[in-house]
Amino acid sequence: MMHGEIAALLKRVERGELTAEDAMLRLKMEPFEDLGYARVDHHRALRQGAAEVIYGAGKTPEQIEGIARSMLAHGQRAVLVTRLSPDAARQLQERLPMMYHEVCRVGVFGKPPEPDGHGFVVVATGGTSDIPVAEEAAVTAEVLGSRVQRLYDVGVSGLHRLLHELEPIMRARAIVAVAGMEGALASVLGGLADCPVIAVPTSVGYGASFGGLAALLSMLNSCASGVSVVNIDNGFGAGYLASMIDHLGD
Repeated sequence: MMHGEIAALLKRVERGELTAEDAMLRLKMEPFEDLGYARVDHHRALRQGAAEVIYGAGKTPEQIEGIARSMLAHGQRAVLVTRLSPDAARQLQERLPMMYHEVCRVGVFGKPPEPDGHGFVVVATGGTSDIPVAEEAAVTAEVLGSRVQRLYDVGVSGLHRLLHELEPIMRARAIVAVAGMEGALASVLGGLADCPVIAVPTSVGYGASFGGLAALLSMLNSCASGVSVVNIDNGFGAGYLASMIDHLGD
């Protein structure tokens, strides 16, 4: 729906021909843009509070470019691309301005917004090897308008490192706990914080970790209240959820 159509719709509300609820429903049900290889949902931000995110794996640079251009042309200020390979990123940067976070393989077209959440999100890792997944969560939350404080390498093998950071843990609106191995970090944080803890199991670990399955099961069986779990290596999902929590009113 273009600006003129939106203005006409609002005029109908102003004249009493349409209720505000009906107008909002029409806006939410506006059709997507069909590019042939993708159907770009330009009204997702209206329905869900955040715009569509491009999953880069399996898409060609040309497809990613087309989707991004469509979103930017319809007023989206920042477009997030996850799981974007370095080679595809280089090709895209030749065509469109894009910031690329190589550690977590995330690209951002446009300008991320100023933080507008109600507090900040803590992203913590058990070890340095978990940082790529943690950065995916952190960058996602930042692009969605949250302030992020990173607490990296604070795992349970050196618990004093985590206890040294009690102030941000106690003040956070949401915490993303990223850990492989036995995944114990989420339970410890869940026992310390009064905010939701989003646990992210990673595929970091030795053979018996089964590619993150051991951490996943540990986190699912956490005895700490207020801990939820996303899929293995799903930093994006955790960062998205943490930002949603950060934007909830008091």
